[in-house]
Amino acid sequence: MDEIDVPPFFLCPISLELMKDPVTVSTGITYDRHSIEKWLFASNNDTCPVTKQPLLPDLTPNHTLRRLIQAWCTVNASHGIQRIPTPKPPVDKTIIQNLLKDASGSPNLQLQCLRTLKSIASESQTNKRSIESAGAVKFLASVITNTVNSCLDDDVELELKASVADEALSLLHNLHLSEPGLKTLLSHPEFLNSLTKVMQRGIYESRAYAVFLLKSLSEVAEPVQLNNLKPELFVELVQVLKDQISQKGSKATLQTLIQVCPWGRNRVKAVEAGAVPVIVELLLEYRERKPCEMMLVVLETLCQSADGRAELLAHAAGVAIVAKKILRVSTMANDRATKILLAVCRFSATPSVLQDMVQLGVVAKLCLVLQVDSGNKAKEKAKEILKLHAKAWKNSPCIPVHLLASFPTSA
Repeated sequence: MDEIDVPPFFLCPISLELMKDPVTVSTGITYDRHSIEKWLFASNNDTCPVTKQPLLPDLTPNHTLRRLIQAWCTVNASHGIQRIPTPKPPVDKTIIQNLLKDASGSPNLQLQCLRTLKSIASESQTNKRSIESAGAVKFLASVITNTVNSCLDDDVELELKASVADEALSLLHNLHLSEPGLKTLLSHPEFLNSLTKVMQRGIYESRAYAVFLLKSLSEVAEPVQLNNLKPELFVELVQVLKDQISQKGSKATLQTLIQVCPWGRNRVKAVEAGAVPVIVELLLEYRERKPCEMMLVVLETLCQSADGRAELLAHAAGVAIVAKKILRVSTMANDRATKILLAVCRFSATPSVLQDMVQLGVVAKLCLVLQVDSGNKAKEKAKEILKLHAKAWKNSPCIPVHLLASFPTSA
């Protein structure tokens, strides 16, 4: 390929590689199907990469250009160019609808249908959109809800029904649903409760898929839906964090908590589910920037409640690990960690807490924040904390002399 001049209109404008399945979009530009589907559906873009104009999701196969490319490949076969195969056309929506009708019977039929749909979905993003638009989202939500709720311990078909639920959940995750598709799931009665049950009973993969879906659902849910989340859901989210079923699973769980905790009584539900000590333990273990930042964001939200601050102070390493992350992770982490310490110092500063903060080196760390490049927000909060309790801390022998110079005067 490097030694041959490829006609420029044979190359995809996105990948700059020879197109294998050219499709024309609504702006008249032709792209390789794989590249434009990734642009539209995986990256959630809605404009044409070349013209920057609004783009409809309709992709029209450019058969003429594909045949020209195939002919060019044949002519240049002696140069090692392999002829591109004729691509398989996207699945017809009626085929999907017929599959869904046939799957309304026994668990065996459902399992067979789900595996066929999964195979079809794996072929292209266009097939995934066809499956979604054919009504598969409601069908899959019903399958998961009905199957999970009917799985009793003494059920002779327990294993089969569990496999059906696992397969349906896997397919829902792999469809990478659009926002309307996600809202369809949210409107389905009992679906969120079913996901909670999957996280209680399911295999590791299904628990991860449930968390991935919850993360996506939390991003499009209405405030009233987020306010009504049940405590059991938070118990399972915390358990997923505790079990560390996978890095992606932990990340999705933290992102979900970041989305839902600010609403209603959710921060209290998360605290009661044991989120604070679990996050403290994870902070003790993790050093990577992104996970630490997300943990501190969640912890800062939880510490806006009295119960959250009490849980942080009850953990032997709670305040210490928050302070330790300052100046060791990122500017954002500095900001969140000092916010947590400010909440503690404003609302939960008993004499023993203030003494512990001196002995653990927290006060010295806050003085250091004022001396180094830690970010303006962190500096402001550190200064406010030190001013709040200057009388209790300023003359402490636990603060190094070289840091005392930066100690602000109390208000």
